[in-house]
Amino acid sequence: MRYGQIASGLLALGLALGASGALAQAFPERPLTMIVPFAPGGANDITARILSEPLGEALGQRVIVENRGGAGGNIGITAAQRAKPDGYTMLLASTGFVVNPSLYQHVTYDPVRDFEPVAYLAQFPVALVVHKATKIGSMKELIDRARANPGALNYSSAGAGTATHLAAELVKLRAGIQIVHVPHSGAAPALQSLMTESVELGSMSVSSVQGHIQAGTLIPLAVSGAERWPDLPNVPTLQEAGVANAVAETWQGMLVPAGTPKPIVEKLAAALVAVVKRPEVKQRLMNAGYSATGGGPEVFAKIIADEVPKWKEVIALAGIKQQ
Repeated sequence: MRYGQIASGLLALGLALGASGALAQAFPERPLTMIVPFAPGGANDITARILSEPLGEALGQRVIVENRGGAGGNIGITAAQRAKPDGYTMLLASTGFVVNPSLYQHVTYDPVRDFEPVAYLAQFPVALVVHKATKIGSMKELIDRARANPGALNYSSAGAGTATHLAAELVKLRAGIQIVHVPHSGAAPALQSLMTESVELGSMSVSSVQGHIQAGTLIPLAVSGAERWPDLPNVPTLQEAGVANAVAETWQGMLVPAGTPKPIVEKLAAALVAVVKRPEVKQRLMNAGYSATGGGPEVFAKIIADEVPKWKEVIALAGIKQQ
């Protein structure tokens, strides 16, 4: 009887594995939806438009981009969370995905429990820049001036709770300095404040300040990535500039609802990683201000697991109020 039970169990397992494999082979049989949790025209949306057509070609089905903006991305994320876990609804998430549970009072999702990571697609660092009139030429000089005059220096960002804000707050915590945050309603007004010398320091996306750096109007002190940015090879990382453990990269990654069959997750991951590694796609992402990464589920899962507590700590220590 015991051997019969074992045999029956093995047969059932084999049938289940066979069915799962057949499901993945047949997938997809209809168009897929890629939810973008922001309005059209933003970085998240641009990435979706770059990827949707080649991904559709790779999968043999159309990929429809659906913008579900609002509440800092929470509306679109919740819509993806509640979708059927069959692989036909994907979420193109950005760094806010791991930040929002600590930044907002009412968040309906758990970034680890409620989603399956599929692929880590692209990233870009934040650039810390000063106006040339400040005569600050390095992170060391900035830190020395900030320590000598606590609270005297101001920095602009694209808004409270944005990646540019949190990156600068992480620098403040790691360097032990006091610089006053001046939030703005977006990247353009934040840059304008820096250009008109209303603030001394700007925490900005690389793409928004690169032209001003090349023109010599803005002086780059460091980039917040783990590596130097290809288009600014002479600008050190924060680690190289003497600020340890301050990596802060804005990323884009694909997820599906928890419970999506593993073979389908793997099929989506393989297609996405292959698409992101295509030279023409990498170039389009670079033109949009992103560096293609092309990491699979395990890589993306580790990033999520690391960043949820990191940004929770930064938000708490910086005294950023929940929205």
